[in-house]
Amino acid sequence: REQTLNQLLVEMDGFGSHEGIIVIAATNRPDILDPALLRPGRFDRRIMVNMPDADEREAILKIHARKKPLAKDVSLHEVALSTVGFTGADLENLLNEAALMTARHNKKEITMQEITDATFRVQMGPQKNSKKLSDKVKKLTAYHEAGHAVVLRATSEFEKVDRVTIVPVGRAGGFTAYKPIEDTDFYTEKMLLDTIKMSLGGRAAEEVFLGEVSTGASSDLQQCNNIAKDMIKRYGLSKKFRNLVFGDENEEVFLGYSMGQVQSYSDQTAAAIDEEIKQIIDTCYEDTKRILIEKKNIVEGLATRLIDKLTVDGPDFEKIYEANGDLSAVYPQDYSGIDTTSSVDVEKTEETTYVAPAPAPAPGPSESVSETPADNDDSIEHGPT
Repeated sequence: REQTLNQLLVEMDGFGSHEGIIVIAATNRPDILDPALLRPGRFDRRIMVNMPDADEREAILKIHARKKPLAKDVSLHEVALSTVGFTGADLENLLNEAALMTARHNKKEITMQEITDATFRVQMGPQKNSKKLSDKVKKLTAYHEAGHAVVLRATSEFEKVDRVTIVPVGRAGGFTAYKPIEDTDFYTEKMLLDTIKMSLGGRAAEEVFLGEVSTGASSDLQQCNNIAKDMIKRYGLSKKFRNLVFGDENEEVFLGYSMGQVQSYSDQTAAAIDEEIKQIIDTCYEDTKRILIEKKNIVEGLATRLIDKLTVDGPDFEKIYEANGDLSAVYPQDYSGIDTTSSVDVEKTEETTYVAPAPAPAPGPSESVSETPADNDDSIEHGPT
């Protein structure tokens, strides 16, 4: 590090003020830059490069789509809206992957279907279509993913379901993909609580409909616990510690600020914070189970469709939800005269009441979350964890 610093300073001293040369450098570790590099006259101007917004993503897609044959049904504007959190490199990779899929399908033009499939492939990795799934695993994963999707649809006003599948992807046994309706740079308290409920939807569905839980919710639990912790420690969204923050944690973990931190509050306060986190999680879990019991028919219908077809895309999910899970109304050719409801006896559980404070703006990253629980192992794409 010292040799690099000295070499940079020596090279920069070789420039005179009249040469008109601008030196541009980039790093994702500004926390380790020496102050000598940042003094006036050296690297004294800082530009934070954020993720592109919808208009910027559309402009980037137009650049990378110039030499690619696109079908008439392809709308780069719609693609830009559905790729929240993608970088320029991700968008280039998306169109390249869509072109490869088009070639594999012996098509002459890239259609919206190839772009949609390429989007999930870039986010999640290739699907393991060759992996054989037992009936028990199918049923467990189907109810798990149906729980996520139904809770999201019932609670969230800023996100919508994009795809639900029980086809293994990477280390995940399936995933529920969803996307923001529009770009946002912050989260309200209600949005954070709704995200926690959605994350708990998989495990709650297992408990309510199958009577047992699996290890597939490990990533879900990590996500919702981290959100609850941030609500209290970073955003001041706690009933007991309203408008208070704890610690000096930086938002971007990769910057290295959290290395070697010392706790800046007492053990008693830490215990109280843990209790607040537990209260939020427990309350959201009870609310989640209540929602699933109220939407029992929809969960049953969606799980049945997933077991039969393995994948349900956003428009089809919306039809099933609007039909209250009646598959014979949505797919009369497949389920006419067939009872798609389960024999599982779902009883109402005791509700826990939690009076949440009025919603308050909470800064947060603008990103799309692809939550990917598995029945034995899992992995997550980005998320507000």
